[in-house]
Amino acid sequence: MSNTQENQQEAPATPVLTAKQAKRANASSIGMFIATAVTLALVLFVVLLNPTHTAETYTRDIDVATVASQAEDAAGYEPAAAVLPDGWTSNYARWTGSASDGVAFWEVGYLTPDREFIQVTQTNNSNPTWFSQRLEDAQPSGQRVIDGVTWELLDSTSGDVFLTTEQDGFTLILNGTADLAQFDVLGSAVLEDLG
Repeated sequence: MSNTQENQQEAPATPVLTAKQAKRANASSIGMFIATAVTLALVLFVVLLNPTHTAETYTRDIDVATVASQAEDAAGYEPAAAVLPDGWTSNYARWTGSASDGVAFWEVGYLTPDREFIQVTQTNNSNPTWFSQRLEDAQPSGQRVIDGVTWELLDSTSGDVFLTTEQDGFTLILNGTADLAQFDVLGSAVLEDLG
C-alpha cells in the first residue's frame, strides 16, 4: 500500500448536515437562550415589584399602651407604656410568659428620633440567673440618676449600654445603642408611667 492510500484512509470524514439536520441541531441552543431570557425577565419583574429598602420601609409604630393593656391580665400588673416626645417610635411591645427560668417579663423596643435603639424590660419576678442572662455579661461601669432614681450603668462587649434599677417592686432594664441622654428621656418616661 502506498503512502497516499494510507493518508486517505487515516483522514477523518467531515460530516455534512442537511438543512433540516442543521435546524434541529440549532434548536436546543435557541431554546436555551429563550428560556434564559424568559427567566431573567421574570426575575426582573419580581425585583421591580418589591418596595425599595429604606429605613422607612421597616418603620413600625406600635401602640404600646394598647398592647400593655392587653397584656395586663397575663402579667398581673399594668406593664409600663411610656409616653415619649415626638420623634420616638416603638417597633415592638410584647409579653413573654415564664420559660424554663420561671421569669415572665414585659419588653418594648423603642427607636429614638436619631434612629437609635433602646429596649425596656420590666418584671416583678426577677431572679439572679434571668437577670444575668438579660445583661449579657455586661460589666458595671458606674451609676446614673434619672428623676431622683439611681440606676446601675453597665457596658457590654457588644457595645450596648445597660441601665438597671429596682422600682416599686419591679426590676427595670434599659439597654441599647443610643446615647445616655436618650436613656434619660426613656428612663424618666418609664418612671413617670410607673408612678
